[in-house]
Order: sequence, then structure tokens, then C-alpha cells
Amino acid sequence: MLILDAAEVRQALPMGECISAMKGAYAALSAGQVEMPPRMRLPVGPHDGLSLFMPAFVDDVEGQALAVKIVSVFNRNPARGLPLIHAAVLVLSAETGAVEALLEGAALTAIRTGAGSGAAIDILARPDAAALAVFGAGAQARTQLEAACTVRAIETAWVYDPSVERCTALIAEMAGRGPIPNDLRAAGTPREAVREADIVCAATTSANPVFDDADLRPGTHISGVGSYTPQMQEIPAETIARARVVVDSRVAVLAEAGDLVIPLQAGQTRAADIAELGEILTGTAAGRTNDRQITFFKSVGVAVQDAAAARLALANARRLGLGTEVAW
Repeated sequence: MLILDAAEVRQALPMGECISAMKGAYAALSAGQVEMPPRMRLPVGPHDGLSLFMPAFVDDVEGQALAVKIVSVFNRNPARGLPLIHAAVLVLSAETGAVEALLEGAALTAIRTGAGSGAAIDILARPDAAALAVFGAGAQARTQLEAACTVRAIETAWVYDPSVERCTALIAEMAGRGPIPNDLRAAGTPREAVREADIVCAATTSANPVFDDADLRPGTHISGVGSYTPQMQEIPAETIARARVVVDSRVAVLAEAGDLVIPLQAGQTRAADIAELGEILTGTAAGRTNDRQITFFKSVGVAVQDAAAARLALANARRLGLGTEVAW
């Protein structure tokens, strides 16, 4: 069995390659080439924790992949000096079920989530998009920033977070790194962040919209990856009502994402108008139709992304000689 730690996972998952892998994963999901039950939620009440179990089997043009990710969110961890989230991805042989690899899951999740958004930006954002706004300053915000700059020639990026220290740290760490421009700016208000943005990435745990719909420019693309319960709503309902809405998985989003559940319940949008990104990739649904249209991609994260990312990471790790082999 091959074990990859967080640093090795990052080395084995270059953003550009992972974006291509996510396009394939979304296309396979919408084409019915994936077995993927809904994620199982296991509350750990005595310790204010939650463990999520996410299995998937993929059988597509890239071959077969079988994996399960376990993500644990324990809210008391930060007070103990521990990460809020721990995760691991177990890869099995699709042919025999034998254990093949164990990958550190937090790094893989951050990269594949950014790459999923990057895939949507590449498909839905205007080709000339050059200004970016990022809401949030955590691990997900970093990969959202990298992914957007990988698929579009971003010249200026605004970052907004209620914590000035976190925002400042992100800018110091990410400015000029790879495809990211040196011109990263801390926004003092949400309006300052979005008023000139061609692309908006929301990667927060906010229960309420992080910007006002009236501040959006015509033709803006929005990717929302933060909200993950029916009660959380990063994106204004007014934006959803006028946007071309695209999701990673229709079933998963309608069960979990308040960004869509809330306006659907209020009659502000219709489930019939929601497309999957995989449907656009396979030509069975339309994406952006004009340069002034608002487009919105909502992702709650699905297990096929983990399986596809793990498949890519293992192939690269073996080619590069990464990881530690252990007897099993």
C-alpha cells in the first residue's frame, strides 16, 4: 500500500491537471458512469464532531477508480490547537477490492474543490475575465484563487475576510505564486471586492449572503463552495433568481445547499432550470449564452471528485517516486 502525506498529495496534484480531472469526473457523473451513494453523516455528539463517509466507483474513459473519503469535523479541535478538519482517502483496487493507497485527505479536498471551481470557471466565465474577488481566507480560498488564475488571465484579485489578519496572511503567501498575479488587494468591504470583479469565488462558512446582488457587474461568474447545509446561504437569493445556475450534482445540491434550497422553497427559482456542469461538458445542456449573463456554479463536493483526484495523484506519485510503501 502506498501512503501519501499532505506535501506529497500537493506535489502529485498540479492544479491544471486536477482541473482536467474534475471535468472528466463531472462528465462521468452526468453520463451515468459513476456509482455514488449520498454521503453518510455520523454525528459524534459527546465531542461536538461529525464524520462524513463518501464512497465512489468510476468507470469512464480514464479507466476505473474505487475510493472512499472520510472527513471529520470536530468543532472543539481549534481550542485544542488541532485542525478543525481531518480527512483521509482510501483507494481500493476496482478489480479486486484490495487496498492500494491511503492519501491525506485535507490537502486532496482543498485541491479538488478548487479544481472543480476552476473547471466551472473555464466553462462558464467570460473568456476576457481579468478581475477576481475571493471571499474567505482559508485553505479553500487559496485553491479557489489558484484555480481561477489557472484558467483565466487574472490581473487583479480582491480578497475579503472579516479577519484582517487572515486576509493579510493569504495575500502575503499567495501573491505572485504560479499563475497568481502580484496584484492581490485586501477589500475593506464586500462591495469593494465585487464591484469590479468578473469572477467571484465564495469559500466561507457564512450562514448569510456575503455580498449584495446589486453590487454585481453584468456578466459576472460566481462559484460558491462554502455553504454545505440547507440553512447556509453564501449567495443572495436575488442573484440565484437571475443567474444561469449550474451545479456539481443536482441530487447532492438540492439536498444540502441552502444557496439553492432557500430560493427554491421561496419560489424564486426552479429545479428544472438547474443544470449539472457535466451536462454542459457532454453537450446536453447550455452554459453561458451571452456576455452580460450572470452565471453561478454551486458545489457541495461529491465523492467522484475524490476518486478522480486520487486516481490522478496515484499515477503522478508512482511516476515521480513519491510516497511510502508499507506492507498490508
